[in-house]
Amino acid sequence: MNRPSFSKILVETCRLLLGAVFLFSGATKAVDPQGGAIKIADYLVAFGLDSFKELSLFFAFNLSAVEFALGVTLLLGVYRRYAAWLTLLMMCFMTPLTLYLALFDPVSDCGCFGEALLLTNWQTFFKNIVLLAAACCLWRYNQCLVRGFSRQAYWFVPLWSYLFICGFAYHNYMHLPILDFRPYKIGVNIQAERTIPEDAPQDEYRYSFIYEKEGVRKEFGLEDAPAGDSVWTFVESRTELVKQGYVPPIHDFVIHTMEGEEVTDQLLDDPRPLFLLIAPHLAEADDEHIDEINNAYDYCLEHDMLFYCVTASTEEEIAEWEDRTGAEYPYLRADDTLLKTMIRSNPGLILLRQGTILMKWHSNDIPAEEQWPEKIASYLDENRDPKAQEEGRLITNLLTFTVPLSLIWLYDLLRHRIRRKKRQRTNGKETE
Repeated sequence: MNRPSFSKILVETCRLLLGAVFLFSGATKAVDPQGGAIKIADYLVAFGLDSFKELSLFFAFNLSAVEFALGVTLLLGVYRRYAAWLTLLMMCFMTPLTLYLALFDPVSDCGCFGEALLLTNWQTFFKNIVLLAAACCLWRYNQCLVRGFSRQAYWFVPLWSYLFICGFAYHNYMHLPILDFRPYKIGVNIQAERTIPEDAPQDEYRYSFIYEKEGVRKEFGLEDAPAGDSVWTFVESRTELVKQGYVPPIHDFVIHTMEGEEVTDQLLDDPRPLFLLIAPHLAEADDEHIDEINNAYDYCLEHDMLFYCVTASTEEEIAEWEDRTGAEYPYLRADDTLLKTMIRSNPGLILLRQGTILMKWHSNDIPAEEQWPEKIASYLDENRDPKAQEEGRLITNLLTFTVPLSLIWLYDLLRHRIRRKKRQRTNGKETE
């Protein structure tokens, strides 16, 4: 039995590494396509391509689908040469791009893995250096890769992978992400997540002072600054952050009344159920399901529950929204970035009680009027396990993707064996 060569082991390792990274990258982007579109829009603005912002969602869908399909193709060893070429081209493009991001920092986070894994720009660049080296090795020795399918079944793998992840991303866009990697997931207590522990590391700063004597300026530290020396004249002071201290997972949750009074703690400490209609910009909000939203507000009035619309819109946009929808609920104000982070829907509905997020609805999923009593009772149930529901949805989607792929693989394997047996019988007869 021949032992695999070093090049064989190396190329298979590179194939597994690249396949896993691309698959994970595509899947995490598809979980939150709206977040991906926001990140791509940031890129376009940073590079002066504002005119293409309208296509950011299209780019987000296709980028996640291409990465996912490429990852599956690499892992299963189909279209080995083309997959190796495409991988190398993508890494040759992404590596210089991430170097530019690391040097000039136009975008703080590359968004390579959506919200699932946040990397600094320098971490992303070093990651891409490793992947580029792996891609070069894969391109050089691509014919050494083990095939998982026969050539006749090659076409199904990338096509099914692309179509599945597009459908998966579309579902997450039209509803809410099946997995929530942001701080405001169901089950989180906002008050607890914004609290800084007493023993948490604090920010460390370096202070320096510029003094001048006889036209010459000199920098001093805090200990040796000539503060009482009349010979030196103070010019300016500088403060530099040396080490970042503890930053709570939620650090930007601040809500004000329309008059500017902060009511954050008041809302989070109130024992009554609280509904927040999140609408970053009402001028862009979808009003297709306004009847369901108004019914939810009426239900809250009847059952002593709180209901507010939280927005970053102007008073003119609020007035226009009220004229268009007949809305009568009160309004609060918050930063639009915070609101976009809280829920991927404009508008979206969040149910809280004493700061704990109990449920989130996309505008397409807000319950009908007759469903509210049953729904509210179930969501206020302290024994409810939202994580189990999340895991159930995840398993369902995983099976939806893998079962057809497995069936095609079994069919391909059986067909290959039948053909091989036929050839053996034919060769046996010819020998006779």
